[in-house]
Amino acid sequence: MLFKRLTGIIGSTALFTLAACGKSEQQAPPPPPPPVSFVVATNQPVSLTTELPGRTSAFETSDVRPQVNGLIQARLFEEGDTVHAGQPLYRIDPSPYQAQVASARASLGRARAAIASSQALARRYGELVKINAIARQEFENAQTSAAQAQADVAAQQAALRTAQIDLARSTIRAPISGRIGRSLFTTGALVTASQTDPLTTIQRLNPIYVDIQQSSSDILKLREQMLAGQVRRGGAARVRLKLESGNDYPVEGTLRFADVTVDPTTGSQTIRAVVPNPSGLLLPGMYVRAVLPEGTQSRAILIPQRAIGRDERGRATVMVVGAGNKVEVRTLTTGRTQGDNWIVSDGVKPGDRVIVEGGMMLRPGMPVTPSPFNPNAKPAQPGAAGQGKGEAPAQGSAGK
Repeated sequence: MLFKRLTGIIGSTALFTLAACGKSEQQAPPPPPPPVSFVVATNQPVSLTTELPGRTSAFETSDVRPQVNGLIQARLFEEGDTVHAGQPLYRIDPSPYQAQVASARASLGRARAAIASSQALARRYGELVKINAIARQEFENAQTSAAQAQADVAAQQAALRTAQIDLARSTIRAPISGRIGRSLFTTGALVTASQTDPLTTIQRLNPIYVDIQQSSSDILKLREQMLAGQVRRGGAARVRLKLESGNDYPVEGTLRFADVTVDPTTGSQTIRAVVPNPSGLLLPGMYVRAVLPEGTQSRAILIPQRAIGRDERGRATVMVVGAGNKVEVRTLTTGRTQGDNWIVSDGVKPGDRVIVEGGMMLRPGMPVTPSPFNPNAKPAQPGAAGQGKGEAPAQGSAGK
């Protein structure tokens, strides 16, 4: 009898426990859909730019060479200084050229003296030939001698001018303004007018050229887009530079011209830009990165790079919030990057809500709680939230 009573009590207790568990399970609410942040895809005009490698080169370069022979007596500049056009740089021994000037001047005086006597003789013979006092042949010979004397004067004047030019060239002057390099010849060196080695080199560095290499295939693609009306070219193209240090050069340049020939060995085309260089920061031969404007695409869809993933075939994909706030996966056709965004030509359309945050563990068809993406929102602090959740059970245990 006691056994039956105990069995009944145990059975009642088990049924009560099962009923309580079932009631608890029925009351537990399902987890809410995970929150996600999205941006709305829109058509907008985009300025297309490209970043290309380039090298700087001097705006003007002049190799200073002697134009007369002689010994260098003095160097008249400091290496590395800025020189101006016409400034004396070297002095060559002028003694031989001073002697040539003196000789040419004396020869000119002799020629002028000869022309006076020949002209006087021609005038006297002209009077005598009128009265048939002399033969006409003698008169003509006198006229010829007078003309030869005039020609001799002109020749001696040219010889004197040549000697004066050579004397002036014994002082070598700067042909252009710019920064002068090191001197390859010292005082006492013998130089000649026909030598191949320059004495020094002057380079004009303000402004400075930047020679940029761009692939001919990229240029062809851009031109095709322009012909199709997809890209519109603006006015004067400005160029921004990035230095080897990674910093931006503070002054913008201007595109000057594009070479009309493609290099067959590299398949690239040279584009030249002119960049102001007032501080002399840019030096010839420096490597830079040039940011060039290519045009404006009137209708483009920009998708943040952080929203784009890759499938098993390496194709670009994004997740969008579809109908009923359910996740959909789209495969994209991307063109190029623009800042932190990809320019997308196919896969999404204006108005699609592209998931930017919260898409790590999502699967197609999952419901989500979407909200517009706020780039200025502060991220949640998981450590603080976890700490608060851990404190509540501890307090409950203490109460027990």
